[in-house]
Amino acid sequence: MRIGLAADHGGFTLKNDLVVQLRAAGHEVIDLGAHTLVVGDDYPDYTVALARLVVSGAVERGIAVCGSGVGVTVCANKIPGVRACLIHDHFSARQGVEDDHMNIMCLGQRTEGVGVAWDLVQAFIAAQYSQEARHLRRLHKVAALERLTSGS
Repeated sequence: MRIGLAADHGGFTLKNDLVVQLRAAGHEVIDLGAHTLVVGDDYPDYTVALARLVVSGAVERGIAVCGSGVGVTVCANKIPGVRACLIHDHFSARQGVEDDHMNIMCLGQRTEGVGVAWDLVQAFIAAQYSQEARHLRRLHKVAALERLTSGS
């Protein structure tokens, strides 16, 4: 799978660890930075680039990391077409993709260790988008809301 990753200083180390693990598992990784640890950097600078790649289809899924995961989640969801979720558990990592077509998983370096984060990433990338009518019906309602609120 082609996967994009992005992180600010708060998620820098975890993002780098995940890049190594994903590549070792045979995935193509697009690392959008941060590429050097700069304590004063800002998560929107990396998250928006990731969100745009996901929406364009240049990557199949995205992973965004900051200190808590909250900032990157809020930021990513401002880009129309993004369905980003802050994930702390295996069930939500899988179910978020299957039922809700989550396309960016957000993690917090200060809240998840590398082992837990890797388990969540594996569940996220293994999950497939559901085509069940009830899920698609809900997604169409969310898309309509997005069009209404974004002026599209």
